Amino acid sequence: MISTLYKAFRKVKGMLFMPFYNIYAKVIFFLNDVNYGKDLKVLGVMKVRVTRRGKVTIGDNFCANSGENFNVIGRQQKTIFWVEGELSIGDNVGMSSTALICNHKITIGNDVKLGGGVCVYDTDFHNLDPEIRRDPTLDKKTSGKAEVNIGDNAFLGAHTTILKGVTIGENSVVGACSLVSKSIPANQIWAGNPAKFIKEL
Repeated sequence: MISTLYKAFRKVKGMLFMPFYNIYAKVIFFLNDVNYGKDLKVLGVMKVRVTRRGKVTIGDNFCANSGENFNVIGRQQKTIFWVEGELSIGDNVGMSSTALICNHKITIGNDVKLGGGVCVYDTDFHNLDPEIRRDPTLDKKTSGKAEVNIGDNAFLGAHTTILKGVTIGENSVVGACSLVSKSIPANQIWAGNPAKFIKEL
């Protein structure tokens, strides 16, 4: 009986809070000058930071789960947009506890699915030279950056990390927990650390 009441309470509480998350997302997008399309759906509280030179556009039917209550597969975190460059997300894109760190340019096509805990980085964050790393300003300014492109219908499995300069071809699938450091052609499955070709689709 107590267990049933608890489950009912949990469900009602979730239903009551759901509209709040969408409202919060719209407010935080507005404050960061994020352009988004129709039918936005966000569950949980996202972390969004767009600098003065940053630009974010999101297509229609965007769906994001953010945080431990909405991504219960482990390694939960908020969905994070940290944008100092240009981030473009197409239509019908879904993501869960995803981190998009955009210092240069990240482009995500239509109908892309990013599994729980996926991280996409278009920067090395730091210079490879230890002398330069001693100067935080110079370190950040000289770190490697290269555009990331994720093609239409791509699916990135949970906890995958995509590094700078990578293109994921349309329809391709990346297995869970993969580290992708080089580009993947269209219509292929890759997996591993580092990710390697598995088979054609």
